Amino acid sequence: MQSVGIYEAKSRFSALIELVEQGEEVRITRHGKEVVRMLPVRRRPVISDEQIARELGQMDALHASIQPAGATTVDGLRRTGRSTA
Repeated sequence: MQSVGIYEAKSRFSALIELVEQGEEVRITRHGKEVVRMLPVRRRPVISDEQIARELGQMDALHASIQPAGATTVDGLRRTGRSTA
């Protein structure tokens, strides 16, 4: 990330645009306070579609491997609770 004042941004505008095109974030300030933030139009995704699909598959497999502990009905839960009390 690069931060520049308005005067400097006016004189280096083309160079700043090139930085943004390369993926850099540029902030323009007035009297030390940020007034403009220039970001690239397209950023690379943090995680790919393939990674998402793989993670979801692993979650599904884990979910399928988990067996309910004993009772799965309300009556079964009541019996389980009464037998341990």
